[in-house]
Amino acid sequence: MSQPQPPVALYVHLPFCVARCPYCDFVVYAGADARGPRARTDRLYEAIGRELELRAELLDATFGTTEVGDRPPLGSLYFGGGTPSLVPGEWLERLIAIVRARFGLAPEAEISLEANPGSDDRGDLAAFRRLGVNRVSFGAQSMDGAELRRLGRRHSPADVVAAVTEARAAGFDSVNLDLLYDVPGQSLENWEATLRQALRLAPDHLSLYALTLDDPDAEGLTGEAGDHLPTPPGARRWRERARVEQDDDRAADQYGLASDLLGADGWRGYEISNWCRPGRESLHNLVYWERRPYEAVGPGAHAFDGATRRWNAAAMEPYLASLLPRSGSASLPPGGEEQLTAETAAAERVILALRLDRGVPESWGDAPPLAAVRSWAESSGLMERAVLDGQPRLRLTQRGRLLSNELFRRLV
Repeated sequence: MSQPQPPVALYVHLPFCVARCPYCDFVVYAGADARGPRARTDRLYEAIGRELELRAELLDATFGTTEVGDRPPLGSLYFGGGTPSLVPGEWLERLIAIVRARFGLAPEAEISLEANPGSDDRGDLAAFRRLGVNRVSFGAQSMDGAELRRLGRRHSPADVVAAVTEARAAGFDSVNLDLLYDVPGQSLENWEATLRQALRLAPDHLSLYALTLDDPDAEGLTGEAGDHLPTPPGARRWRERARVEQDDDRAADQYGLASDLLGADGWRGYEISNWCRPGRESLHNLVYWERRPYEAVGPGAHAFDGATRRWNAAAMEPYLASLLPRSGSASLPPGGEEQLTAETAAAERVILALRLDRGVPESWGDAPPLAAVRSWAESSGLMERAVLDGQPRLRLTQRGRLLSNELFRRLV
């Protein structure tokens, strides 16, 4: 069994949004929780700072401190949400200061922040840049106004243009746009128009996701220790209507169009859902796909130390009560953990590596779990042999990327 290792990256979940989109399954608190006299933002930010301190204390006890070089500094810090761009600059400064002092940040560390493009919730990008944030990821989702309204988004295509322009003016030289396909009512032509408009903004990275309408309640993820929040009734009704308008064949055509268009423009599809300009890969997400250890704080956040997967419960009140008690000492928030078996770890290792365009060493195809499905995957056109940097490897084909879930199910 693998031994625990110190983290090389840190994820900080800031869960507030002005409004909750009907398709969103992230841990999000919106409306009065996020703005106004009853907002719980300051208490939550204070609690996250407290959790950072407690998690660092555990790491110090297990692996030694960063000050004396026993534990390497982090190579990546990622503020996700929610809408992290809603955080006031003074709070972001305080949180980054805790991370620097207690976890350490390498001089070349990637510090990312997610933002919504709307003028009232993209925040002070210039201030974020001054605080050391060097990568911003905008939740554009579409460059079609009708699609944005259908998705419940509050911004317009013009806001996306303004957000990217503002980010460049603030000094960001690493900008990502998130885009959605298989949106209800989205034609192949509309999707192509969104891609071409996005490319005209000259981002450095694009994350293209098929709209996924899961049911966390039915999957048992919303209980007392669950890492998801219950789906609101209105969002549930929206998803039921939207599923009827989705189409697997259209989604496959949209994915293929994106691959061809971006490839012809010099982009590298380095992961199933992610494309970048040369050298602009998301260092933080590569930590996940390369199955390296990472720490995480905030409601619903997940962490991994190489041997154990851990998560915080999504509910805010127990989170706040643990970290900001009315009396006594702070304690870590409720949640859960899973000790990974050798078989589960091996399957994860293969699945995550196959998501990347470089695939896996060919020798992995002769060992469990890949050996059992290699012949089927190759004969079905899902996987191919390639030579990269002089080394034989196995990687997904374009068809394999489209049908990756079928292959991955057979590996677990």
